[in-house]
Amino acid sequence: MQPNMKEMMRQAQRLQNKMMKLQEDLANRTVEVSVGGGMVKAVANGKPEIVSLTIEKEVVDPEDVEMLQDLVVAAVNEALARSKEMVDGEMAKLTGGLKMPGMF
Repeated sequence: MQPNMKEMMRQAQRLQNKMMKLQEDLANRTVEVSVGGGMVKAVANGKPEIVSLTIEKEVVDPEDVEMLQDLVVAAVNEALARSKEMVDGEMAKLTGGLKMPGMF
């Protein structure tokens, strides 16, 4: 193998190792979102997965289930969107903004 090719392979391996470590780190980092004046809170990690959902009892109204459903959906979607932003931001730092298909 040519010297330049060997060095490129080493750099690619280092980048892959850093990306794996970042994935592990992001799996343990969380973002929290609250909607409805704090009545519904969702927490997502960097996998992205919802790791917790909190609903204040004051928002549970058997006469208005649709509002509660809307708040839960809004909280979950926003938490997942912020998780993706967190992951994208950290990946951009690692790769210098280069998009890596299939990594995240």
